[in-house]
Amino acid sequence: MAQNVRTFWKGYLRLALVAIPVRLVSAEISQATPHFHQIDRKSKQRIHYLKVAANDKKVSGDDIVMGYEVEPGNYVLLEKDELAAVKLETRHTIELTQFVDAADIDPLYFERPYYLLPDGDVAEEGYVVIRDALRAARKVAIGQLTIRGREDLVALYPGGSGLVLDTLRYESEIKDDDDVFSELGKAKPRADMLEMAKQLIESRSHDFDPSGFKDHYADALRDLVKRKVESGGKIPVEDESEPKGKVIDFMEALKRSLGGSGEAAAPAVTPAKAAKTPAEKPAKAPSKAKPAAKKPAKSAKPAAKRKAS
Repeated sequence: MAQNVRTFWKGYLRLALVAIPVRLVSAEISQATPHFHQIDRKSKQRIHYLKVAANDKKVSGDDIVMGYEVEPGNYVLLEKDELAAVKLETRHTIELTQFVDAADIDPLYFERPYYLLPDGDVAEEGYVVIRDALRAARKVAIGQLTIRGREDLVALYPGGSGLVLDTLRYESEIKDDDDVFSELGKAKPRADMLEMAKQLIESRSHDFDPSGFKDHYADALRDLVKRKVESGGKIPVEDESEPKGKVIDFMEALKRSLGGSGEAAAPAVTPAKAAKTPAEKPAKAPSKAKPAAKKPAKSAKPAAKRKAS
């Protein structure tokens, strides 16, 4: 089952001289909450955004640079090559350099969860050793991971049958709570009121069960979409940014490829696109037939301090 989970990073989990091949997958479900596109009510076409300057003039991508505001109204301009020069190369290693108690990490620092899996059967033994050692010691491993030009601080700990990797915020990304709460009064609450609040908390204390909570907003959105579809509210929407392809019978394309008819094989398209585009005769091309074009393949902030399993 895990082999079917989309992997977006592969590398090594390193502990001292031990390096274990691993792969990283997201722990989040991207479609958990419905997402929408903006549609022009009249033309039924998708809305696209243009890059324009303050004078409403469209700006070419070659003329766009990045600007850092050093003071109100004054910027330092940075070229793409300058920014590329300071990007860190992706390192295919998660180096575990420190081990801490789970309760020592303030939940404010947790940013986004991922699952870390062994990459191949040979890697599983070492993976299990690190997982069980962390669980027995009740520790969280701290390290850094460089990917897509950014260096992330990460925490690794046992979760379920495997290992969970959380990206962490750096200290510089967290506001000082003393500054935020500086205006709160210093007076202590009345003892009887404090005691009643403690009793109320105790009476409602349970083990955390996330299945007992629902995203009512997401459920309401799905119900709304379902009702609209059932009442005939589904309409076709044009998106002119989609590349148009020639319609051709897929079996016929295979026959031409095998038979060497001298005609170029047109790219195969999906039935959905075929319904939109009228059939055309394939154009003649040089003697060697081109192969059919291939289609391209496809924060969880803890409510309380996390504990190692």
